[in-house]
Amino acid sequence: MDMHAPLIDPFARPITYLRVSVTDRCDFRCVYCMAEHMQFLPKADLLTLEELDRLCTAFIGLGVRKLRITGGEPLVRRGIMGFFRQVSRHLGDGLDELTLTTNGSQLTRHAAELAEIGVRRVNVSLDTLDPDKFAAITRWGRLPQVLDGIRAATAAGLRVKINAVALKGVNDSELFDLVRWCGDEDHDLTFIEVMPMGDLGEEDRLDQYWPLSDLRAQLAGRFTLTDLPERTGGPARYVRLEETGQKIGFITPLTHNFCESCNRVRVTCTGELFMCLGQEDNADLRAPLRASADDRALQETIRAAIARKPKGHDFDYSRQGIGGQMTRHMSHTGG
Repeated sequence: MDMHAPLIDPFARPITYLRVSVTDRCDFRCVYCMAEHMQFLPKADLLTLEELDRLCTAFIGLGVRKLRITGGEPLVRRGIMGFFRQVSRHLGDGLDELTLTTNGSQLTRHAAELAEIGVRRVNVSLDTLDPDKFAAITRWGRLPQVLDGIRAATAAGLRVKINAVALKGVNDSELFDLVRWCGDEDHDLTFIEVMPMGDLGEEDRLDQYWPLSDLRAQLAGRFTLTDLPERTGGPARYVRLEETGQKIGFITPLTHNFCESCNRVRVTCTGELFMCLGQEDNADLRAPLRASADDRALQETIRAAIARKPKGHDFDYSRQGIGGQMTRHMSHTGG
């Protein structure tokens, strides 16, 4: 076997994008992501930062060009900036982009160092501009702290993209406020349909579900939408608002299956490789990482897993229930 051959899945899709969760912990408790009183994983189960660096290095050696660090909230992990600095050595030497998804709470502290390390863009999860709604959605979060973090990121030269989960009865009344604010601040904006992942106790995803087809129709009632052909390596489909020039993205796993061009896989903070966000099949990378200092077994495990990557997921909201629901929480898999 050529250990340097690129990763190609059974449907001839090159795997060039890796999303790695570095922690399941977070300083928020967003209602669509985790229960308020989460049972977090024992720390011994998590990959060490050194193991995470070795794992990322192995994937880059197998052709991964884009690396996104996620959580939980990645910036709450102790020593995480040292990890970013280590893995950034691959930028320009196999790795085209190093980026992260964050809730923004820690950006005031870390934005300048992230930019200095070589991070160019960050995705910030922000579902509302209303402080009371923000507190209700995140349970523990404070909107001013996040807005300060976003301003710090912009000041450091980082490009900010806002990710907003579409929540019926929560932020559907703020659609045009979010669009206007992102336009004024020069942030790109992507809307995401809420996904059926994890037991949230009293929270009901059928009540939360706001289809982006409806959101898009509302936008089209006020703006001229032009579909854009571009892809950023993720599942979003983009339009331009002709009146403002803004780019708006839609991630629609439920009303439109986005799997045909999937080039990405995810690794959890415990070393589970998920070939598809919407399937339970996974491969244990922690065992080969810890069994040997040699990476051959790790690479073979990765290749065997990619050979099982499915064509697509099974997420579906029917009139009566949720199909394809995942038992694991989004905070465990990585946002």
